[in-house]
Amino acid sequence: MATCDTCGNEYDKTFTITRGAESGTFDSFECAVHAMAPTCEHCGVRILGHGVEADGDVYCCASCARMSGAVELVDRA
Repeated sequence: MATCDTCGNEYDKTFTITRGAESGTFDSFECAVHAMAPTCEHCGVRILGHGVEADGDVYCCASCARMSGAVELVDRA
């Protein structure tokens, strides 16, 4: 059995996720998200969708991006 990198649970159905050079073993998607999902540069929430990006920073939404100075980003065209 493998051990979850996030919670330490030993589980017979763990899975491994690799993103670029980062990799981890998890017992649930909840643990995987907690460990690997990017974090909004403004509010700190985990980004589960596409998010938005400006100047190399990732935000959960255009509102957070604008509050951080990326005024060109909008939620709707």
